[in-house]
Amino acid sequence: MTEDKGILIKNIYYMLTYAFQVLRQSNYEEVASEEFENIQDLFAAILAKGMAQQLKQGLYREYSGKCEELTTLRGKLDLQGTIRNRLQRRQRLTCEYDELTENNIYNQILKTTAVFLLQQPTVSPDHKKALKKVLLYLYGVDTLPPSGIQWSRISFHKNNLNYRMLLNICYFVLAGLLLTTDKGRFRMAAFLDEQRMSRLYEKFVLEYYRYHYPNLGAAASRISWNVDEDVSEFLPIMQTDITLRHQKKILILDTKYYTHTMQYRSQYDSRKFHSENLYQIFAYVKNQDSSNTGNVAGMLLYAKTQETITPDCAFTIGRNKISVKTLDLNTPFSGIVEQLDQIVESYFGIPVYTERK
Repeated sequence: MTEDKGILIKNIYYMLTYAFQVLRQSNYEEVASEEFENIQDLFAAILAKGMAQQLKQGLYREYSGKCEELTTLRGKLDLQGTIRNRLQRRQRLTCEYDELTENNIYNQILKTTAVFLLQQPTVSPDHKKALKKVLLYLYGVDTLPPSGIQWSRISFHKNNLNYRMLLNICYFVLAGLLLTTDKGRFRMAAFLDEQRMSRLYEKFVLEYYRYHYPNLGAAASRISWNVDEDVSEFLPIMQTDITLRHQKKILILDTKYYTHTMQYRSQYDSRKFHSENLYQIFAYVKNQDSSNTGNVAGMLLYAKTQETITPDCAFTIGRNKISVKTLDLNTPFSGIVEQLDQIVESYFGIPVYTERK
């Protein structure tokens, strides 16, 4: 069973604007000013704007192999097909060639998602109208069965980088991350979806600190194992979600997005922290602070659920401060901002660095 993890619909948009900076561009200003009753309407608005912008820049095209019977040679001659034509007294050549086409997986996913959203009663008439308008320009692009899309095989490079945000929106729609909605909330579907939302949550927090606190050098950094013998090649890689640095102080943040933030032990009728999460942040901090200066701290930052008991505590282990906090996403975004700023102010003692738009 899964529970509602209450997140205001508009906060999903704000999280996306940090994860994908393209949403800060002027052509998305109308989306930012709208109020949305459900997540599908929000995604329809973003997709319509994004697809319209992509049409102005030109749809991404790829080479696709074709085999066709022609009167003149094009590309490579298919000898067997040509001989068969001659035997049938057909004066045509069978040719194999590559053609640059807009009918590729990237545009097919965009069209499939737009068609799906058009069928949803939760999408407003204005956004449906906008989607229909952009679909007119994709008449030569096929649609796909959503269950057959191999998302892991999609890659991005300089020629199609503009598609990254749009295809992430398409994934949220087609892969069932957000199934049904009530006002301001959505329902989780499965653990796989929880993983996807976890990545958005992590990316949002990282990009928030990168944008507003450039002096902290927010990054997902690697930590070397503090071992005496040269066995590091056999040890797992320690990669932090977010590392913040100011002068000699370091704060390592590990974001967690779970349906259940606490482990329930029925035999004791009690709830405990996820032990593997504590071991992980402890390993990060202790190996980063190999000299035992106490200048390195760690924080597990959970997204707040609808559970009555949520983590909120701090303690010291061998001079290093370890804290477990929750970030309430079901509050006006100004409240989220206040929570994130408080983390920096309480540990580093510095105010917000960059003005917000």
